[in-house]
Amino acid sequence: MALRTLDSLGPLAGKRVIVRCDLNVPLKDGVITDDGRVRASLPTLNALINKGARVVVCSHLGRPGGEPNPAYSLEPVAQRLSELLGQPVAFARDTVGESAHDAVASLEDGEVAVIENLRFNAGETAKDDAERDAFARQLGELGDALVSDGFGVVHRKQASVYDLAALLPSAAGLLIAKELDVLDRLTENPERPYTVVLGGSKVSDKLGVIEHLLPRVDRLLVGGGMMFTFLAAQGHNVGSSLLEEDQLDTVRRYIADAQERGVELVLPVDAVVASAFAADAEHVVADADALEATPFGDSGLGLDIGPRTAEEFASRIRGSRTVFWNGPMGVFEMPAFESGTRAVARALAEVDGLGVVGGGDSAAAVRQLGFADTDFGHISTGGGASLEFLEGKKLPGLEVLGWQQ
Repeated sequence: MALRTLDSLGPLAGKRVIVRCDLNVPLKDGVITDDGRVRASLPTLNALINKGARVVVCSHLGRPGGEPNPAYSLEPVAQRLSELLGQPVAFARDTVGESAHDAVASLEDGEVAVIENLRFNAGETAKDDAERDAFARQLGELGDALVSDGFGVVHRKQASVYDLAALLPSAAGLLIAKELDVLDRLTENPERPYTVVLGGSKVSDKLGVIEHLLPRVDRLLVGGGMMFTFLAAQGHNVGSSLLEEDQLDTVRRYIADAQERGVELVLPVDAVVASAFAADAEHVVADADALEATPFGDSGLGLDIGPRTAEEFASRIRGSRTVFWNGPMGVFEMPAFESGTRAVARALAEVDGLGVVGGGDSAAAVRQLGFADTDFGHISTGGGASLEFLEGKKLPGLEVLGWQQ
């Protein structure tokens, strides 16, 4: 069974269409600091507006714990959406209550309303099927159909993602269709050389994707905090750097497996070692086999890949036809430790082929470092969902829309 798309819903003029977006944007003092996910929702919303639908946008934001919390209100998102769409967007101050019903009832064809944060209701993320179903039925009263377009949550069995899609006529939006097209290109006959770049803090977060991709890739580049577990598995001392000792045997197996398969496993040859985890910490560059031979001794901690590693990574990325990158190379939020992440991003932007930024912290990093979305072949809106797709896992929010991997 194929993924159901917008066309499967038929004429939508005058119909109330609930759109499950992923508008989980970062906020600082009530101001959106990265509106990438809001902008990613525009193609689907504009398509529905042009079809004359009465559009009811819903999303989560943060983890408010199943009850209203003004710090996680979607009101700033509704305001930004109004600016980007170039038309008024109504905002309901509850999710399934009187304000939501009034906002939806007042919509005319082609108009848009945003209801309040779904996670203000405990039923959205409930583990209990009946509790989730009850909330989905309340949501369903607001619409005649559902368009699921929040790729960042399709790996979650949540009321608005899974249960509602089973209750109403439902289809995938344009964003989900685009994400799946890119991920298909990463898994089905990718152009070669095919390089995967993994970073972030923990190896344990990437076990499944490493396992699944090793037989499929030509090169695997490892940076970020997880690199120190790989270096320790090779026998290097890593000082006070992030280390998952319980993963050392697993990592040794990956190293052996890569060698056996002829996969080029590229590990850092140097790192930026700091005296403390602080933006103004004293820091030096050290070779990978001499991380404790710095003025900080065994108390030093690595916070970025070093310049030689950055150059090696960039060279291999630029020489690839397909690249998937997930996880920053260092603590990019601190200027002293952003160079490795910047080098990878710059090289990815120069790939003659498909270069994919795998969502999450990687997407936040490239925007913070001043890169435009158009610099890359694709920036995923769902880091966790992308990784689970690449691991070959079942994604309930897609399967309920007819998709099968």
